[in-house]
Amino acid sequence: MQLRNSSSRYGWVSIMLHWGVALAVFGLFALGLWMVGLDYYSTWRKEAPDLHKSIGLTLFAVMLLRALWRFISPPPPAPASYGRLTRLGATLGHGFLYFSLFAVMIAGYLISTADGVGIPVFGLFEIPALISGLTDQADVAGAVHLYLAWVLVIFSGLHALVALKHHFIDRDATLSRMLGRKA
Repeated sequence: MQLRNSSSRYGWVSIMLHWGVALAVFGLFALGLWMVGLDYYSTWRKEAPDLHKSIGLTLFAVMLLRALWRFISPPPPAPASYGRLTRLGATLGHGFLYFSLFAVMIAGYLISTADGVGIPVFGLFEIPALISGLTDQADVAGAVHLYLAWVLVIFSGLHALVALKHHFIDRDATLSRMLGRKA
């Protein structure tokens, strides 16, 4: 399989970034839901949030790489069968996924750094608290993080359903291309 995107399909790097981000988003969502239900005496009470933050910061770095990769190796054009509205919907939908993913991660960062303390990443290094002390920073960022996480997961699910619709009903190459197959 080719490394870079071509005019007919996605390359290996784009495919790995796409599916890796999808796995991380749903994994972080599940971890987040689980960890907020932990009680004071749970052995995971400290470890789960630390793991959630570390994975989230790693995902942020991967998303920066993914955004850069879109400029280095642009995605293949939309299939010729797409109408104007479908092309517009795909562009807006992907833009919304990128925007909401970055927004939810920035909100998570703002929650974690509200007290001016950096965030350790897997115990290897620390991301400094560059923004802290804003009025109600943790509460506001926490609400944004929670609601945007739900929006992101629901919209990602819709994104997957649309890809399946294109594959099974429209019988076009939308999903096949993201699986590395030629259009």
